[in-house]
Amino acid sequence: QVQLVESGGGLVQAGGSLRLSCTASGKIFTLGVMGWYRRAPGKERELVADIFSSGRTTYADSVKGRFTISRDNANNTAYLQMNSLQPEDTAVYYCNADIKDTFYSTYNVHWGQGTLVTVSS
Repeated sequence: QVQLVESGGGLVQAGGSLRLSCTASGKIFTLGVMGWYRRAPGKERELVADIFSSGRTTYADSVKGRFTISRDNANNTAYLQMNSLQPEDTAVYYCNADIKDTFYSTYNVHWGQGTLVTVSS
């Protein structure tokens, strides 16, 4: 089984920073794209940022210039550095990863349990 464990959420004032971590463990043959999604109260889940094993990244327009996604391939970990946080960034943040568990398998999508980020005004 594969597990994604997130950490780093919490309460911060507007303008502050937080760093989220997501570590994948278990039966992993290949770790593909890793991403961060969020679901704000009353809204649909949205992609925040993702990163391929090559280092190529994409960002939602709402976080460009404020958030930075990175990864440590040796430790199967992705990070999301969030700066200049605003109340509208308040959401549950979920880690996501595409993983092959054997050479012959296809990629399967795995999700973490979510970590709450609350930004006070």
